[in-house]
Amino acid sequence: MKKCIYCGAGIPDESVIDFCYKCGVGVWGEKMFKAILKNMEDAREKGDLTHQQASEKDEENLEKNS
Repeated sequence: MKKCIYCGAGIPDESVIDFCYKCGVGVWGEKMFKAILKNMEDAREKGDLTHQQASEKDEENLEKNS
């Protein structure tokens, strides 16, 4: 489980964002936060979130080289 970058609350590892719902709404407001969340989830579905893809490839390479 990851932790929110603002308050430290637990958030699921599969979350596309690094902050909790409460902090997201507190920082950007509910309408903007929901738009950010939707855009991030859409990007993940398209494969555009390269940081996740890179870490998955790193894990695969580690397994192959072990």
